[in-house]
Amino acid sequence: MEKLRALLEESLTGELYQMTAGGPRKKDGDIRLRVRPVMLGDRLLFQLENFRGNQVFHRNLAKEEAEQAVLEAMADFRQLSVKTRRFEAEAMVSKKGKVTVKRRETVPGQAGNVPDPLRMAHNRKKKYILEEGKPVPFLVDLGVQTADGRTVKSRYDKFRQINRFLEFIADVMPILPKDRCVRIIDFGCEKSYLTFAMYYYLHELNGLDIRVTGLDLKEDVIRRCSALAEKYGYRKLDFRQGDIADFEGEDRVDMVVTLHACDTATDYALYKAVKWNASAILSVPCCQHEVNRQIRNETLEPMLKYGLVRERLSALVTDSVRACLLEEQGYDTQILEFIDMEHTPKNILIRAVKREKRRENTAQKTGIKEMTEFLQVNTCLQRLFEKQEHS
Repeated sequence: MEKLRALLEESLTGELYQMTAGGPRKKDGDIRLRVRPVMLGDRLLFQLENFRGNQVFHRNLAKEEAEQAVLEAMADFRQLSVKTRRFEAEAMVSKKGKVTVKRRETVPGQAGNVPDPLRMAHNRKKKYILEEGKPVPFLVDLGVQTADGRTVKSRYDKFRQINRFLEFIADVMPILPKDRCVRIIDFGCEKSYLTFAMYYYLHELNGLDIRVTGLDLKEDVIRRCSALAEKYGYRKLDFRQGDIADFEGEDRVDMVVTLHACDTATDYALYKAVKWNASAILSVPCCQHEVNRQIRNETLEPMLKYGLVRERLSALVTDSVRACLLEEQGYDTQILEFIDMEHTPKNILIRAVKREKRRENTAQKTGIKEMTEFLQVNTCLQRLFEKQEHS
C-alpha cells in the first residue's frame, strides 16, 4: 500500500479539492468516503464524511490521522479518486491489496485560473440548518437572535453549537420510526437551547411526529421552559423536574439525548437508554469526577501527579469506557468533536446507533477489563451493566 500512502501524503494539503473512495466491497459497510480540507481557526484539518445507508458521519482530523483513516478505509473500497489544484489521480485497489495509480498533471498555464479550494471555503458563506437572518422564535426568546433574525454577536458560539448539534440529529433522523410517534428523552436539559432546537428541527421543519420530554433538577428552569413550550404551541414537548437516576415511567424510548449531565448522571442516562433499546443515543458528558478520584497507576504517576493532566486523562478514560460498553450492548458507537476546543474543553460527543443484528465482541470486553484494572478504576456504567447481568 506504499503507492497509496505516497498519494495521500502528496494529496492531503490545502490544495486538495476533494478525495472520494467508492466501490464498496461489503454490503453492510460504508458505501462512500469523501475527504476535503477545512480551516478551523488557523488549523488545516481534513473533514471525512462516511456514507452508510441513509446516514452520514463527519470527522475533522489532522493530516496524519486523516491519512491513516483513509488507508484503513481503503481495505473496504476498490477505488480512490483525487482532485487537487496540481493534479488528478485514480487509485485502484485489488482484493489482494495491489495498488495501481493513474495520474494526470494539471496543464501548465491553467493552474492559475483554478481557484484555491481553501479560499473558496473561506469565501463561501457557511450554510447552517437554522439559517442566519431568519428569525426562529425560541432563539429570539433565548437571546441568541434579534427579532429580525440576526445572530447576537456575543451568542454566535451558541448559534454555531446549536447548528452543530442539529447536524448530529440529521445524521440519525433516517433511523427513527416514521410510522408512529417518536419518543425522545433529553436528560439534563438545562436552559433547553438544544431541546427546543431538536423539537423545532424534527417536528416543525421535517414534520416528524415526536414527543419530547426534557428533565432537569432545577425548578426555575423547568418552569421557564414549560412556559416557552406553551407559548410556541409545542404540544408534545414537556419538561419535568427530577433526577436522571430516579426517572421511571417509560417502556419504550427511541432516542436519548444527554447534554452535560454531570459526572455519573451521564452513566445513568446511557444505562436507561440501553434498557429502553433506544435506536439512537447522543451524549455530551461533563465533569467526569468519578474516575479522577479512583485512577491509580505507578507507571503513569509522572503524568497523574499533575492535576490538569489527571483531570483530562480521567475524562478521556471515562468516555472511552462508556463508548466501548455501548459497543458491547449492540451499538455502533463513535466519539466525535462537538464544538471547537477554543470554545470549551468539554467538546466530546458520544453518538451510538443501535445495530440491526447484535454481534458478540468478547475481545473488546477483555480489553475494557484489562484497561480499567490497569488504571484501578471501576466506573458507574460498568457497575450498572454488571448488576444487570447478575440480576
